[in-house]
Amino acid sequence: MPILDDKVIGEVKKALQNMKKEVRLVLFTQAFECGYCKETHQLLEELSGLNPLLKLEVHHFESDREAVDEFGVDKIPAIVVMGEKDYGIRFYGIPAGYEFSSLLSAILMVSTGIIKLGDDTRAFLKSLAKPVHLQVFVTPTCPYCPQAVILAHQMAYASDKVIADMVEVSEFPHLAQKYNVQGVPRTTINENWFQEGAAPEQMIVAKIKESL
Repeated sequence: MPILDDKVIGEVKKALQNMKKEVRLVLFTQAFECGYCKETHQLLEELSGLNPLLKLEVHHFESDREAVDEFGVDKIPAIVVMGEKDYGIRFYGIPAGYEFSSLLSAILMVSTGIIKLGDDTRAFLKSLAKPVHLQVFVTPTCPYCPQAVILAHQMAYASDKVIADMVEVSEFPHLAQKYNVQGVPRTTINENWFQEGAAPEQMIVAKIKESL
C-alpha cells in the first residue's frame, strides 16, 4: 500500500516544481533490527519518483561500511540530503507527519540554494573555525518541530563546519535518555548545550557561541 496518497502527491509535485539542481537522497537502512527502515525506504522511493531531479541512493548499514564511514552515519534509518556536495544535512528516523515538510524543505534548499538566514548569522557561520553538531529532537506529531529542524539544516547548508541532524526521538530512546529530552523540539548543541522549543536563529547562534 502506498504511503503517499493522491492529494499529497499532487501537493509534493507542485512544491518540487521549483527544483533547480539534482538532489541525492542517500538512505542507510537494513532488513533487521530497524523499526522504520522499510517504511522510510518506501517513502523515499515514492518521493523520488515524483521529480526527475530527485535521485535515491541506498546503502546497507551493516555491509556498506565505506559509505557509513564517509557520511559518519551512526544509526538507522538515516537520510543524507545532498547536492553538489554533502552539506551535513541529516535525518535520523522516518521523516513522517510534520517532519515530511522538513524533508521537502531540505530538498528545495539544496536544489535552489535559497536560505532565509540573517546577514549576521551567515557571517558568523562562515567565520566558524571549530565544528558544530546540532541535533534537533522531534516527534512526527509536533507542529513546532519543523521550524527548529529547518533552521538547523539551513545553518548546516551555510557552513561546512556545521552538521545538523533531525532525530525522531521515539525511534532512539537511548538518545532521549542521554540528552534528557523531556519535550520537543529540543536542540542539542555540541553535546552539552541545549535549547528548548522552536527558538529564533539569534538564540541558537548565542548557544553555539557558548558551546565554542
